[in-house]
Amino acid sequence: MSEIFVMYELDQPPTARSVPDGAPGEGRTVRRVHAAHAAPGTSTTPGPRTLCGKDTFAMDPAERKPSEPARTSWYPPAYAGLVCAQCDAVMEA
Repeated sequence: MSEIFVMYELDQPPTARSVPDGAPGEGRTVRRVHAAHAAPGTSTTPGPRTLCGKDTFAMDPAERKPSEPARTSWYPPAYAGLVCAQCDAVMEA
């Protein structure tokens, strides 16, 4: 299985942060949290599509990946209410 990245789908245009300290997107609100495989041939760059098929071009990757230690779920707990149901179903399978 390839590396998995947590990707933040952000609101357009920028608005207030949804999680104040360390939130991605320089003040843009996170709309949805997705998962994406690594780009072909690398383990450091997210691929072009999330597991649910959305384009990752305008998304921001999280600082940690689900494969790193001390993670109880594949997404950050602060964003539990914003997790994409389709990506979550693929990650749980």
